[in-house]
Amino acid sequence: MKDFTFDRNEHIYTSTAFAELVKDAVRFFNGTPVHTLLPPGESVMKTLELFSGAGGLAKGLELAGFHHVKLVEFNKHACATLQANFGAEKVFAGDIRDFSYDGLNGVDIIAGGPPCQPFSLGGKHQADQDHRDMFPYAINAIRELQPKAFIFENVKGLLRSSFADYFEYIVLRLTFPDYKPKFGLDWQLHLQLLRKLRYETHQGLKYKVAYQLVNAADYGVSQSRERVFVVGIRDDLYVEWAFPAPTHSDSRLLWDKFVTGEYWEKHGLVHDQREQPNAAIQKQVNALKTRYGLFPPALKPWQTVRDALGHLPDPRSDHAIPDHLFRDGARVYPGHTGSDHDLPAKTLKAGGHGVPGGENMLRYRDGSVRYFTVHEAKLLQTFPTNFYIEGAWGEAMRQIGNAVPVKLAQPLGQQLKTLLAQKKVMSSVLREPISYQKAS
Repeated sequence: MKDFTFDRNEHIYTSTAFAELVKDAVRFFNGTPVHTLLPPGESVMKTLELFSGAGGLAKGLELAGFHHVKLVEFNKHACATLQANFGAEKVFAGDIRDFSYDGLNGVDIIAGGPPCQPFSLGGKHQADQDHRDMFPYAINAIRELQPKAFIFENVKGLLRSSFADYFEYIVLRLTFPDYKPKFGLDWQLHLQLLRKLRYETHQGLKYKVAYQLVNAADYGVSQSRERVFVVGIRDDLYVEWAFPAPTHSDSRLLWDKFVTGEYWEKHGLVHDQREQPNAAIQKQVNALKTRYGLFPPALKPWQTVRDALGHLPDPRSDHAIPDHLFRDGARVYPGHTGSDHDLPAKTLKAGGHGVPGGENMLRYRDGSVRYFTVHEAKLLQTFPTNFYIEGAWGEAMRQIGNAVPVKLAQPLGQQLKTLLAQKKVMSSVLREPISYQKAS
């Protein structure tokens, strides 16, 4: 049973390699060109995930067809969540400084959400010795394992102009991961040295790095959530990364609400239950009519809170959903008014001091609010309904608020897997992948 794993939900043994081979065979016999019709094991792409949190990115990559060899996480509650959903044997519960890369040869992808400590750029901070910043440990992993690619997620604040130099430093270090700073060298001086390197002439390990601010709502997540994704592909693979095109749009949601009324009809809402457009929204709707005429915008509509949660019972009623429990105490305060039923939810936040932020609330038409339940927050982050989150309400909401939406991670993973799977055939024709000498 070496190549098989036990699916605890379906109570059957499964083989990722065999499943991939069967899918490729079906595509082949349907007349679809197949680039990954390889012996079992060859089509399985292995990932190492660092700073995994609750596992939103990990789950999305798993659904995209990746196989996790290890998930590294420090927080004990998040570790328990990972163990419950991915298996205890896959989770390293501890400090990344204590994690060994021995025996992890053949890792194709390194992924994760390394915390980037937002410190003042005016002070002196050592490039590899600032223990508040975890990006150097992600870079160490890349240098050690030389994966085909990496994908990292971080908060959009990383793109603020005040952090421009440090973000450039991160990108350059990911581009040239074997160009290590000397011990004690601060990051500003190391940045100056990195700027002098030339991609075309650098002979060591290097990656083509791309980054983009992505809104999860544009990919079918019922939440407006902007995050920075940084993707790198190893230079010798000759693969050009492109972020997947959005699949959903605000324009189509406006169209379905205020041109055709399809959105309200879908949810069985009569006229006096429907939102009426104000002057600003009506101006947008008129512009859409002028632009598109009789035909709707091509993309799917943004998904709303009602789309995600409308089928659930009121948490104050009798029901059998264990993590769908009402919690009292929600209140509105300046800048935090909760999420409207008929828009994507505001960004779920981890909150501070054990109390989730005010955006983790649902706002009713009469202005009253209540907290989202753990189950509702899971669905707004597009976790599967049977995904278990460990910890009391505040801790569970912290994990969920820090997570990558599964339905955002999945298309990013699928895009990466498609590019790398096609490369398997091309690389054998062009040349063997380069084996770089690790920096000492």
